[in-house]
Amino acid sequence: MLEVTETKRASETREALLRRAQELVPRLKERVDEAASLRRVPDETIREFHEAGLFRALQPARVGGGEGDYGLLVELGAVLAHGCASSAWTLTNLASHHWMLAMFPPEAQDDIWGESPDALVSASFIFPAGRAHAVEGGYVLSGRWPFCSGIELCGWTMLGAIVGGEIEEDPAEYRIFLLPRDDYRIIDTWQAGGLEATGSHDVQVENAFVPEHRSIAVDDIKGGATPGSRVNPGALYRIPVFATFPYVLSGTVLGLAQATVETFMANAGRRIATYTAVPLSDFPAVQRRIAEASALADAARLVMSANCAEVQRLAEAHRVPDMLSKVRYRRDGAFSAELCSRAVDLLYEAGGGGAVYLHHPLQRAFRDMHAARAHITFNTDVAATAYGRVALGQPADNPTL
Repeated sequence: MLEVTETKRASETREALLRRAQELVPRLKERVDEAASLRRVPDETIREFHEAGLFRALQPARVGGGEGDYGLLVELGAVLAHGCASSAWTLTNLASHHWMLAMFPPEAQDDIWGESPDALVSASFIFPAGRAHAVEGGYVLSGRWPFCSGIELCGWTMLGAIVGGEIEEDPAEYRIFLLPRDDYRIIDTWQAGGLEATGSHDVQVENAFVPEHRSIAVDDIKGGATPGSRVNPGALYRIPVFATFPYVLSGTVLGLAQATVETFMANAGRRIATYTAVPLSDFPAVQRRIAEASALADAARLVMSANCAEVQRLAEAHRVPDMLSKVRYRRDGAFSAELCSRAVDLLYEAGGGGAVYLHHPLQRAFRDMHAARAHITFNTDVAATAYGRVALGQPADNPTL
């Protein structure tokens, strides 16, 4: 009975979060231009995300979080991207860091959530961008990391770096370091053609001391028990982080594809071709593009949802995905994003001359989609090659998996 009650409560929380996200979409649409001008998500939107509990969707229930299932991030991102892709991208990024923080040693969790469970944490996991070396009680970290989405909104950041590796006797170790705002400098670099409001600036660190408890080895978050398991034993926190990382972000590209299809269909019946005076909806080519684009978006959603459900089930069964499964999750994450991109491209090309104007929704969707697809986790060549290597019996070449 207890298990049934907990499952029901989790389902109700999930539905409530998605409903609140949906209610915010009209206001996100109203603020799209303001957000782009600010190059970050507006304060009012951040306040509403907090009030709706969206940032804490994957945070442990023991500190008041939603502790939802992993697929919830995809669905939240997809809903919010109907209003503002930059806001959706920022929300899912920062929400995922509550999920990751739950895997750190409990002392690190207390450092942040003990002060405020609503604290926001940014991140950059470009490991070669930083170097660290062990000292008594912790590590000394230096480096410069790009693409720290939402960094201006946060009081903390997670940064990936490499420890050791300079000599053969000292093998390289990939670790993540948790730093407070006073230990890093934000460098204003985010002048972008898409996702303008994500504020994905660079961060620089110079010889910052990071206590041992505020660092975690990537090897400890590849699936199964983590240093945080003794306080957060739930299945969500046994999911391998980097094998499933595409689904932190893929909700945004899914929502962009879905919203583009919906907007195009709503407008097609009212539009008249400029040179022929024929309704756009009468063109067989347009009809075909709508069919193909909607099928691409639907297929992408099925792929994303199925993989998120699979990793959740495995974690609940205390099973860690094998390496072929891990590279498949990465492959499918990139491929499903490519399907979403193709959907937007098809309709952008059917949008005619009007779509070239910056105020046109197709123009914004096109730019936001291609900015999102530039993320390494959506690079189909990289993900497909990694899958092919393992499928053909070669070792994986991604040390984070």
